[in-house]
Amino acid sequence: MTDQPNQQNRQNQPYDPYGQQQQAWPGQGYQGYEDPHAAQQYTQQWQGQTWETQNHQAVSAQAPDPETAILTPQSPRPHQGPRTPQEPAAPAATDADASATGYGPATVGGNARVTDAQRARAEGRSPIIEPGMQPAALTALLGLLLAGAAAVGTYALLVPLVILQAVTAAGWFRLNGMWPARQGIALGFAGALAADAALLVSGRSPSAILGTIGVWVLLALVLQLRSHADPDERMYGLMATVAASALAIVAGGYLAAAADAVTVGAVAVAVAVLARALPLPTPASVVVSLLAAAGAGIAMGSVTDLGTSGALLGAGAAVCALIGHRVASYDYPSRFVHFTAGVALPLAAAAPAVYVLGRALA
Repeated sequence: MTDQPNQQNRQNQPYDPYGQQQQAWPGQGYQGYEDPHAAQQYTQQWQGQTWETQNHQAVSAQAPDPETAILTPQSPRPHQGPRTPQEPAAPAATDADASATGYGPATVGGNARVTDAQRARAEGRSPIIEPGMQPAALTALLGLLLAGAAAVGTYALLVPLVILQAVTAAGWFRLNGMWPARQGIALGFAGALAADAALLVSGRSPSAILGTIGVWVLLALVLQLRSHADPDERMYGLMATVAASALAIVAGGYLAAAADAVTVGAVAVAVAVLARALPLPTPASVVVSLLAAAGAGIAMGSVTDLGTSGALLGAGAAVCALIGHRVASYDYPSRFVHFTAGVALPLAAAAPAVYVLGRALA
């Protein structure tokens, strides 16, 4: 009977952490006194940020912001249909001006370079744009310089030949959409100079051209292996460098060919390119170009020792020149390509035909 008042007094007393009284958990409370901070004393408080695992968005422990509440899965979203991980995001409103600026819309995962020719195909246009009359006139001028210099002598031929090789290396890189590519252009032009020097030292032997191409392929391979770019980009750069170097070196065939063959072939290329630039349908333009080149070959053959066989040399050189002209047309549109690759590729592509046919018809 004497313990009942004591038990009632203990119930009215606050909790003593050093006493012998039984511990009460938060939430149970006391009949007389209830500590308002007791729940916070025993409840774990999370102070940092948590990451919502589905949307990967930082979620604060506080109440969500109405502007960002749509990022949480609890907020309703309109149904947009199933989407695969590879499906690109919806374009922004500013993408409507992409065609005006010339650049495509921005993407999250990146986008490979789309060439002008690919864009023209996608839009239903022809990716073939011929260089036109002005580049053809420059090609004819350079061809006449080669023909006149070949008649003067070997060292005089080096001046227009070096110009042709430099423009060939630069034009090929620009034709492939790689600009600026100073190291690749310099490497291709250096290979052409090395081939010219080897030709002069070896007595204009064609083996100097083949040997230089082999050495430069290995050199380009070693340089690309040291690059830290992506594998696809390194392969693309390797192929462009090898092709530019090979074309610039092969143009040295004018130096290995006989002087009369260079004169006839260069004039035939000049006439063929000018005829190809005339405003005619493509089949008719090709036929007129080949006939004009054959006629120029006959005319120049009568001046040189080739005679009437100059018609065959002129026609063969014109066929190779038209192939180079066609390759330079795969760009939509680029005046820089037309004034580099469009000028140089017809003459560079005709160099092997001039050498081979000149040796065969001499």
